[in-house]
Amino acid sequence: MRWSFYNLRWLRGAALCLLVLVVYPLAAGWGGGPARMVALISGTPRLLPIYGVDTTEKKVAISFDAAWGAERTPDILDTLDRYGVKTTFFLVGFWIDAYPETLKEIAERGHEIGNHTATHPHLNSLGKEAIKEELASVHEQIRALTGQEPILFRPPFGEYSNKVIEAAQELGYYTIQWSVDSLDWQDLSADAIYDRVIRAIHPGAIVLFHNNAVNTPGALPRILETLQAEGYEVVPISQLIYRDNYFIDHRGFQRRRPGGP
Repeated sequence: MRWSFYNLRWLRGAALCLLVLVVYPLAAGWGGGPARMVALISGTPRLLPIYGVDTTEKKVAISFDAAWGAERTPDILDTLDRYGVKTTFFLVGFWIDAYPETLKEIAERGHEIGNHTATHPHLNSLGKEAIKEELASVHEQIRALTGQEPILFRPPFGEYSNKVIEAAQELGYYTIQWSVDSLDWQDLSADAIYDRVIRAIHPGAIVLFHNNAVNTPGALPRILETLQAEGYEVVPISQLIYRDNYFIDHRGFQRRRPGGP
């Protein structure tokens, strides 16, 4: 049989199908720990952070990034107390230097503290050891001021790569993104923030807010009321995500590994 261009194209297509149907599930199901190989692109393993959790349970996590300013944080904390909600705050090192008492209050009110790097850099421009230094210094700040041992890391600007995720994993961190973005940093109105969040909410969602956005304190009570009325439980991110026996799909969502608990 003569091998033509069309024969070769057919073989290439069959090989791609084999990669998707066989190699991808095997790769996605390997191992445990903070990161997973989820795709093979030109033979290169690609790592993804956790954007959300694939679950039917009506649980969501709310998170706040803190890098600049803190004057609106007390209002946010009071609102969270009023609705009996615990969340996750991702803190930058220079913010902790400026507001150590606010950090202590966040922790004392029962909220989880995550690592948002020391200087809020573009991590893809740094080497792996420099990335680790960014995380390690903040880890020590959080531990010294609160006693918490953080396990969650959010990269500044949502910027990541295999190098960034590997560096975080080697320090014991789960790299966390978000599946619902309030865009509160754009100074949207409270109504616009509410509409964005409620329209996009789903079981297993991780919602992104900022601790000092102008209209977040105004939007938050209505958001929490709606979530609770719709039967959602709001939990810290560490209580939402899977710690082991999972893989991350192409959306960045954690899924239970077949055969796991």
